[in-house]
Parts: sequence; C-alpha cells; structure tokens
Amino acid sequence: MNFSRVLRLAAVSGVAAVALTGCAGSTPSASETSQSGAAADAAFPRTVEHFRGKAEIPERPLRVAALDPSYVDATLLLGAELVAYTEYRKSGNEFPEYLGDVSELTDEAVNVGTIAEPDLEKLLAADPDIIISADVRQGAMFDQLQKIAPTVFSESTGPTWKENVVLLGESIGKEDEAKKAVADYEARAAAVGKEILAKDKDTTYSLVRFAGEDTARLYATDSFIGEIMVDMGIPRPKDAPDTTESIFVPLSPEEILKADAKVIFQSTWAPEGAEGDASRDQEKKFTSNPLWKKLTGEVMPVDDSIFLSSVSLQGAGEVITQVAEHFEVDPQLP
Repeated sequence: MNFSRVLRLAAVSGVAAVALTGCAGSTPSASETSQSGAAADAAFPRTVEHFRGKAEIPERPLRVAALDPSYVDATLLLGAELVAYTEYRKSGNEFPEYLGDVSELTDEAVNVGTIAEPDLEKLLAADPDIIISADVRQGAMFDQLQKIAPTVFSESTGPTWKENVVLLGESIGKEDEAKKAVADYEARAAAVGKEILAKDKDTTYSLVRFAGEDTARLYATDSFIGEIMVDMGIPRPKDAPDTTESIFVPLSPEEILKADAKVIFQSTWAPEGAEGDASRDQEKKFTSNPLWKKLTGEVMPVDDSIFLSSVSLQGAGEVITQVAEHFEVDPQLP
C-alpha cells in the first residue's frame, strides 16, 4: 500500500471522528489511529456483494470516486478521501454548507463531469481505489468503470439512502462507523420528533415542491423527506394522497387543498437559467391561486437543496435541525 496514502488517511481519520461524534470529544491519538487502520487493513481482501454482482477488493480503499452526490456525502461522513465526484446538484458550490469544512477530505477531489456522463479519462487520472455509485445513475457504464477500479453499485440512491451508507462502509472497511452513524441519526430523529409531538400530538406535515411542471409535487411517504418524517414519528394527514409507485403525487392547481396539513413545507427547485425560471413561475401561479390561501396549515418555506436533493445522513440531519427550530424544540436531542 502506498505509504503517502497511509499518512493521508491518518490525517483525515481524526477529522472523521469529530464529524461522526458531532461533539467536542478528543481526537484519537496517533497510536489509536494506527491501530484502527491496521485492523481495517486486516479485513482485506474482501468480496462485497452489491446490485451488479460481487466486487473483489484486494486492499482497503483509501481513495474514493463517488459518482452520485449522496455517495459524496457518505464518503465524507465516513472520513474517506474523496478524489473524484460528479457535478454537485448544480448548486454553484463544490460542496454544500451542511457538510461543514471538508477541505482535508477533498484536497485532491476532481469534478469528473455530470452524473449522466462522467469523463472516464478524468476519472482514470484521479487514480481511485474504489468507485461507488448507483445503477440508476451510470448502469450503462458499469463495465467501463470496473476497468478503472473495483466498482460497487446500489440499485438507486433515494429509496435506500441509509442502506447505501452501510454499503459504502462495508466497501471501505468502515461498516461499524457507518452503522453507528445511521443508528445515531435514527435516535436523534426519534427524540426530536417525540418532543414535537409532545407539544402537539396532532402534528402532521406535507411537502409541496414546485419544479417547473404543470402540476405541483406532493411528496409521498416513500421519499427522502417521507422517510425522515417517519423516523421522526410525524405523520402525513390520514387522508393525504400517497403512492408507492413514485416519490410524489402530482397535484393540479385545483387539487392544491389536498396538500393541507398542520405544517406545509414549501420547496422550489430553482437553479439558474430557464429551468429555475419555470419553477419560480409555477410557484407564483400556485401560491397566487385563491385555493392556496384556503390552506389551514402553516406554510414553511424550505431549502430545496436540503429537504429534497441532499439524500444523505448529513442532509437529513440538517432537515431535523430546521424542523426542530421551527417547532422551537432542542435540535440536538437526544
């Protein structure tokens, strides 16, 4: 194994430890980091089962190419060095603010293009030890990616976002850290949700998104925000339209009252340019509709890049923080 990579891993492992604990605990000593690294090294070679079969990983991967934003977040969550990533949600920033300072984990990170068409030459030049992504993203490129580095694919990103963190953890020898991160998130979600419901046991939510279409999107239980709210124990209204065939139910302007709830999260997908203009125009059309003013719930505008697009533990954590602050509940429970 390349010695410079070992030294780099030791440096970033301390950063990861602080990020995972989310508190001011002490950073592991050099000897503790070395022992942890040696134990992880001993777990390789290993075979990882994934959506497209089995990946043979000869040694512990230190350099990760994440070709989907949710896996970028997962890579940084687990303290692995990110060396390649795809265009980040058209946000204008390399990495979103909710990730905090990730500079030490991304100092060699290279943007290798769009999610749909990553540049294979740039990816090869980044010299990753492992490639992680989803079949829904680059399924047609799987065989080409395998020729660059061992490649692990989930089927999708949205419905399995928590499981995908564990899949990455297994692939890079950090499955224990991954499982703990998921468990900590679920415990916090449940604790914050319990406090919100203690203030009003009848609390319900809905999320309406404007994405420049003829219809608005009412997000279903089987979606990123839906799963977060299930983890918090906060339901959608009993008679709210729902589906398992998609992550949202389309609502025409005449159907907007079906989005009513105690709190209505309102989100608009608004990148720069014509696509964002279409979304903003749709938002104005719906919110100026007399029916919108008949909604009985409290409308809470939310950040689309967090509540809809993040699809990660860090994004979900920020959702919990903002929901807690809205309901004036301690966001740092438990």
